[in-house]
Amino acid sequence: MTAAPELTVYIDVKSPYAYLAMEPTRVLAAEFGIAPVWKPYTLEIPDFLGAVKTRNAHQWRRVRYAYMDARRIANTRRLTVLGPQKIFDSSIVHIGMLRAQDHGRFEPYIDRVFLRFWKRELEIGDPAAVAAVLEEAGVTADGFAEWAQGEGRRRHDALCREAEELGVFGVPTFIFRDELFWGSERLDMLRDRIGETLAA
Repeated sequence: MTAAPELTVYIDVKSPYAYLAMEPTRVLAAEFGIAPVWKPYTLEIPDFLGAVKTRNAHQWRRVRYAYMDARRIANTRRLTVLGPQKIFDSSIVHIGMLRAQDHGRFEPYIDRVFLRFWKRELEIGDPAAVAAVLEEAGVTADGFAEWAQGEGRRRHDALCREAEELGVFGVPTFIFRDELFWGSERLDMLRDRIGETLAA
């Protein structure tokens, strides 16, 4: 029996579109019996939306529209998306994601993280807060803060560099057989491509 092809999915917890893509991605993967390989890609928001204090009118219009659009989608699924009140560094929560994956507890961890962050109930840059979520998800968090500064940080940074070398610039990004698809609106195209591949 031929093994299912690999689907890599890059996410960032501070992206509402990554949050809203989680369930549709799981549904798509289940259709084809694929276990997605989830990887973090930590966005540098000022690089493309400007720093809060220096954003121009055009950038603010983009930001406001993005959150309005995300809320509309979230409302159809009975999810909460409250716009963040500052620009977050999500690298710590992504390092926690790596820890959760090491222990086979990715889904219990990431579901809690996304749900709470978008309700403004989780400080994703606080190692102690992230450690608490890890424990809830069934992962030992002993020494997490130190691990996050050392091995965890090195692994996170290497994954982000790898993503950029592959052409990743935003989230959610899907990579299937070296072909890149950006955004959940490309899921239908991705579905067709996977179907074509399996049929062949």
